[in-house]
Amino acid sequence: MDQTYGDFRARREATVWQRLNRILRVLLVLTVWLVTVSLFVPPYKRLMQSRAEVDDLQAHVNEQRSLLARQTREVNLLKTDVTYLETIARDRLDLMKEGETIFRLEPARAVKSRAGDSARR
Repeated sequence: MDQTYGDFRARREATVWQRLNRILRVLLVLTVWLVTVSLFVPPYKRLMQSRAEVDDLQAHVNEQRSLLARQTREVNLLKTDVTYLETIARDRLDLMKEGETIFRLEPARAVKSRAGDSARR
């Protein structure tokens, strides 16, 4: 009987050590995984920020190209089209031909709220 108890105790101790070894392996794998992730997360964040910055700069470049195209077109029209030049000069410099009547339409002003008007009365 003493021998069966010794075998049981030996098997029990073996299973305890096996469990501890499994736990240790899991912890080791988890540690390696966390270290790997912690090494790659900051460069990934920088990459995402850089991509966002590149997208913003590309949008700005496209905006500037559009502006350049409009202004180049306007310069070409001012140099070559006399009718366009006359129209722009008359509009911006408030010039008019003899006998011509000019009607200017002002944009509508913002309407004040009635609550503010009634409070003053």
